[in-house]
Formats: sequence, C-alpha cells, structure tokens
Amino acid sequence: MDAATLGRFAELVFTYIDELSAASVAGHNQQTSSAERERLVHLDRLTRGLLTGLSEAALDDAVTAADWVPPRTLTAVLVDRQRLLTTAGMLDPRTLTLAEDLPGAGPDQSVLLVPDSGGRSRARLLEILDGHAATVGPARPWAGVAGSYTRALAAAELHLPGVVDTDAVLPELVLHADPEALADLREAALAPFAGLPEETAARLQDTLRAWLLLQGRRELVAETLHVHPQTVRYRMNQVRDLYGERLTDPDEVLAILLALGR
Repeated sequence: MDAATLGRFAELVFTYIDELSAASVAGHNQQTSSAERERLVHLDRLTRGLLTGLSEAALDDAVTAADWVPPRTLTAVLVDRQRLLTTAGMLDPRTLTLAEDLPGAGPDQSVLLVPDSGGRSRARLLEILDGHAATVGPARPWAGVAGSYTRALAAAELHLPGVVDTDAVLPELVLHADPEALADLREAALAPFAGLPEETAARLQDTLRAWLLLQGRRELVAETLHVHPQTVRYRMNQVRDLYGERLTDPDEVLAILLALGR
C-alpha cells in the first residue's frame, strides 16, 4: 500500500472515530437531559404533594422517586410567578419550587419551599428577599410544610407591601381568620357608635382604642393622637356616656379591643 493510500485510509479512520465520539456524547447528553427532565417531574409532584398534605407513605415514595434528601424544616415563600426563577437562584439549591396551579393560590402566585430557614436562619432568608414582594410562612418540619403554605396564603390576603413575615403579623392573621365572625363582633362591640356621624364615630373609636392600649394614660394618648390632653378627656367622657358600665367589664373590653383592631 503506497503512502498516499495509507494516508487516506488513516484520515477515514480518524473521521469515523470523531463521528463515533460525537454520537456517543450526543447520546449521553440526550440520556442525561431525559433523566433530568424526569427528575424535575418527580420534584414537581413531590412539591405539590407536600402542599396538599400527602400521607407519610406517599411522601416517602415521592422523595425516593425525586432523589431528594429531606431537610429538617421547610419554609413556604410565596412570590409572583415572574420572579420565581430569580428568587430561587438566590436560595439554597435544595429549594423546591412550583410555578403554577398552586392549590388555593392566585393565578400569578408561585411558591418556594426553602430548606432549614427557621430560627436564626430566618433573618438571613428575610434579608435575601428584602426589596421584593414575598410572603414568608413559618418554618415547619419538612413533611408538615403544608401548614407553612396555608399560613403564607392567609397572610397574602392581607395585601401588605414588600416582604411579609407571617411571624410578625400573627395578630392580624387571627383577626382576619374568620371575616364573618369579625364583622359580627364589630357590629356588636361598636354598636354604641352606630347613631353618630361617621367622622365623629371614627374619632371616638380611635381615642377609645388608644386609651385602652395605653391603659388610660391621657398624656400618651394625646401624644399618639396628636391632640391636646383636654381633647382626650372630652372624647372619653363622650365614650363613657355611650358605653356606661360596659367599659368596666373585662370581657367587654376585650371584645372592643378586638373590634377596634386594625
């Protein structure tokens, strides 16, 4: 075999090896991509199962299928769907996400389940989210994160701006847990104001609320309301005329405070 023929043969062999290698890499990449897509599907199913409260056995199966190592706790964080990927990129890589069709949520809401962000780590999570609209539920044992998600959904209904830490709005959540009961309570507890002009009733209610919260310290009430102490005395005389002995009954006072809650 002459040198030219030998050279041509070697060139064909090398070309074949290159093509074989390329095909092998492409097949490996395709297989890897397919496996990753399958894992993402399992992760979505796991996340949805956590939010809907799957049984312990079903969760264990979902964890195994998703090849996911459960953390000690998970914290549900609600964000706008458009910010999901950006927010996830700032958090623990183990964070689970669900972009759409969240149970009980609005069409534009998405959720992140953030690992091990309770205790001192919570401050770091809130710091990372600062400057963005987000609602952060409490940390819960990973299998019970549905409770954190439910709390976050309830807090989102308060329509507060910025990052909403549900741990910081517990009184508001309790007050708004049963809107019909709260409406009935307000109607009953604030009935003495019903016959007054709206502006007058509002002034007296603000004064009564400050008076109760500040334990009757007239100077502090006046400072809080930006009025003269004599104005506080005058308004509280009106309130006493309206309520009579009800203001000496602890149960009545509690009901009034709840009714006047923001």
